[in-house]
Amino acid sequence: MTRVGLVGYGSAGQTIHTPVLRGAGLTVAAVSTSNAERAAAARADHPGVRVVPGLEELLAVPDLDVVVLASPSGAHAAQARAVADAGLVCVVDKPLAVDASSAADVVRHAAGRGAPLTVFQNRRFDAEQGTVARVVRERLVGEPFRYEMRWERWRPVPKDRWRENATAAEGGGILLDLHSHLVDAAVQLFGQVVTVAATVSARTTPAEDDAFLVCRHVSGVVSHLSATSVAGAPGPRVRLLGTEAAYVLVDFEAEEHPWSGQSDADAAHCGWLYRGDAREPVARAVTSQLDFYRAVAAAVASDDPQALLPVDPWDAVHTLAVIDAARVASAEERVVTVVTPTP
Repeated sequence: MTRVGLVGYGSAGQTIHTPVLRGAGLTVAAVSTSNAERAAAARADHPGVRVVPGLEELLAVPDLDVVVLASPSGAHAAQARAVADAGLVCVVDKPLAVDASSAADVVRHAAGRGAPLTVFQNRRFDAEQGTVARVVRERLVGEPFRYEMRWERWRPVPKDRWRENATAAEGGGILLDLHSHLVDAAVQLFGQVVTVAATVSARTTPAEDDAFLVCRHVSGVVSHLSATSVAGAPGPRVRLLGTEAAYVLVDFEAEEHPWSGQSDADAAHCGWLYRGDAREPVARAVTSQLDFYRAVAAAVASDDPQALLPVDPWDAVHTLAVIDAARVASAEERVVTVVTPTP
């Protein structure tokens, strides 16, 4: 049994981490929250759980194997340092920090304490991402040259949450939230980002709610990465262009889209290969987000947890370096070279 201390029980802690932890066979033994309603929800969801008001009290709970930070993004860096000081395995929800420099400092701090650290890049384990990875690996589109990935929604009346209202320095905005996934997905497929151009705006909220990045990878592939809350007609989730075919994926977690003609053929398939007028369905990869926490449990039980944790924290540092460069690129209207801190 892998015993988890969960920091935060808002939407991330309750609706994202809890189902995946439970499905992977880990036990939420302690939750930290100072909100009475969330504390009651944690007790209802996890009978016998110990609920404490803050991180300090959670770190004093005996026999925890791993601490998961599902707190607001602006708190991640300081909290991850505290977990490292306690010598516990730490899973930090993305982003690891609010910028690359702060994230690199966290990774170095954890390494100096000998404390295993990983980042919850759960979307790497989606069947959709696994399917695109197979399309690339098996060269089903030939030589890929352009990758488009979108996380677009229609929210003309924005949600009233910290993500929409906090500044970028406090961890708010769509770049840190959704582009942490989009950039990571593109890097997993095509290698690190060398240069980036971008437009970044706050249209309906105090925080950024509309961002488009053009990323040139070390492999030569160019990624177009779009996340916005103000898309009346969200675009296809993925369009990958290659020299021999194109791969198109539109269905994602039942989110609305106007591309019914490209919907998955059935539950066993994920997206389509197009060659002009001809198309064929692509078999869905067998992977899920449960695999992330299964890997965490296996790492905790091993002699070298850091080596077996599912996401290298330096990957998260590079993602933040891309996001940092995108802000400069947008503000100065130029292409920016990505500079990633090193160990």
